Amino acid sequence: MAQAKVLAGMAVPRGRFPHVKVVGNLVFVSGTSSRRPDNTFVGAEADELGVTNLDIKAQTRAVIENIRTILGSVGASLDDLVQVTAYLVNMNDFHGYNTAYAEYFDESGPTRTTVAVHQLPHPHLLIEMQAVAYVNERFDQEIS
Repeated sequence: MAQAKVLAGMAVPRGRFPHVKVVGNLVFVSGTSSRRPDNTFVGAEADELGVTNLDIKAQTRAVIENIRTILGSVGASLDDLVQVTAYLVNMNDFHGYNTAYAEYFDESGPTRTTVAVHQLPHPHLLIEMQAVAYVNERFDQEIS
């Protein structure tokens, strides 16, 4: 039985899809960004002239922390991740992204694919990630 949910207290998805879907022992996390519930972005600041400063490390950390929160809502953790796909707008950000990613995972962590994309849903977004986790216990009860 598949169960899906949108989490209260997180940025509302910009479409009709859940933050997370659980199917048996697998947990699927939808594409996640650094967007906050108030639609601002971690790692994106603008000065009084409107000049933006975008920080790939801050955005990467925020994305992983958002994934941690989503996984926690169904009783899973970052340790349960088996696969991560990251979408970068600019491969020149790869080093900063990789540096921040390594603060959370090493070679025993999830498999990973990183691809360049033309753009993401907002010009302040540098990265989006989706993930798959595996949990040893099957989720037979409803997720709350």
